[in-house]
Amino acid sequence: MAKTGKLGLPGWMTGFGAQVIAGLLIGLVLGFIARGLGESNWLGGLLSGVGSAYVSLLKVMVPPLVFAAVVTSVAKLRQVANAARLAVSTLVWFAITAFFSVLAGIAVGVIMQPGVGTSIDAATAAEPSRTGSWLAFIQSIVPSNILGLSASYSDSSGAVTMSFNVLQILVISIAIGVAALRAGRAAEPFLAFTESFLSIIQTVLWWIIRLAPVGTAALIGNAVASYGWSALGSLGKFVIAIYVGLLIVIAVIYPLVLRFNGLPVLGFFRRVWPVTSLGFVTRSSMGVMPVTQRVSEQSLGVPSSYASFAVPLGATTKMDGCASIYPAIAAIFVAQFYGIDLSLMDYVLIVIVSVLGSAATAGTTGATVMLTLTLSTLGLPLAGVGLLLAIEPIIDMGRTAVNVTGQALVTAVVAKREGILNQEIWDAAENDGVNLGARAGVNA
Repeated sequence: MAKTGKLGLPGWMTGFGAQVIAGLLIGLVLGFIARGLGESNWLGGLLSGVGSAYVSLLKVMVPPLVFAAVVTSVAKLRQVANAARLAVSTLVWFAITAFFSVLAGIAVGVIMQPGVGTSIDAATAAEPSRTGSWLAFIQSIVPSNILGLSASYSDSSGAVTMSFNVLQILVISIAIGVAALRAGRAAEPFLAFTESFLSIIQTVLWWIIRLAPVGTAALIGNAVASYGWSALGSLGKFVIAIYVGLLIVIAVIYPLVLRFNGLPVLGFFRRVWPVTSLGFVTRSSMGVMPVTQRVSEQSLGVPSSYASFAVPLGATTKMDGCASIYPAIAAIFVAQFYGIDLSLMDYVLIVIVSVLGSAATAGTTGATVMLTLTLSTLGLPLAGVGLLLAIEPIIDMGRTAVNVTGQALVTAVVAKREGILNQEIWDAAENDGVNLGARAGVNA
């Protein structure tokens, strides 16, 4: 018998996933209304403000969550006999899914030829403000301070903006966790405090996640009001090519990976829906990372000792949308636009850069930076990046949705292959795969 929720409705109709879908639909309606009201209207401003505030709430929880979760999990690694193998398996499956994703991107680019016959103005070509490099990866993992934080000052606004580097926080947390293990009994009070602090962070995080339907409505509404269809212009063919590639990844490659590893396809996507949908509307793997970790643990049955390592790492370096599909199709577009023929070796280089390059751009995350790494490796004009900036927000929504879905997928696949996936949690999510609050023991 299926679970029933409030008002006697089936659980799937009252669960968290259904609420997020409702938020999406309401956001679409509000977005079209705001767009009809013209520029600088009160509704558009409200949607933008609420959406930005929600993403900020999610991001502010990332540093304490990563630190507390990683230190706690490292302390528990004594209970995990195959910790090293888990780390290697995670990286291997990152590479496997990236490899097939970039092949899909190349195939779409070659067949659809998005750069042929385009009416885009060559005057829009411009050198990018940032470029990717392999050295950036090495620099990004060396902590600049004990908190992994940085600040920048804007001359125009006079404001100071704080930011964080998850890779640095991850390195710091692992080092402190290992040091706590080596310290032995003297570190027990610190580890007890960290575990208690993690419980508090997770409770606060759940309060924020419960606002996801509101945040989703605001974010998708703002996207509709801000971009609409007019931004596509002469790049419509390129946008379609990108979304075809993303669809192949999420509807063909990921299901094949799930089936190969004995995980139910529909069951996985139903459980991971909050992650996918929030990735689409927030356009931020970092912002969605707390939700990805919670879904992995509470709905997919991934042990927290492994999820607290794999999810932050994936949120930084696992980007099938931004680092595989997008640079492959975009590089082919730039080559076709400038009339440059790509050789077989060029396509091989695209594969190599896409599989390895997301790590190299981890310190300066962004698909544009990843594209510059690909273009420079192929010797294509970096000014071609400027041709694509107009539709960046539109394609970034789909790219991020694929990114975060892939991060959850690899985490679940590795846990399944290593025999540490909690089948009881997976089965408990069968009737309502995204009703996180009930299984977390938190009152919504």
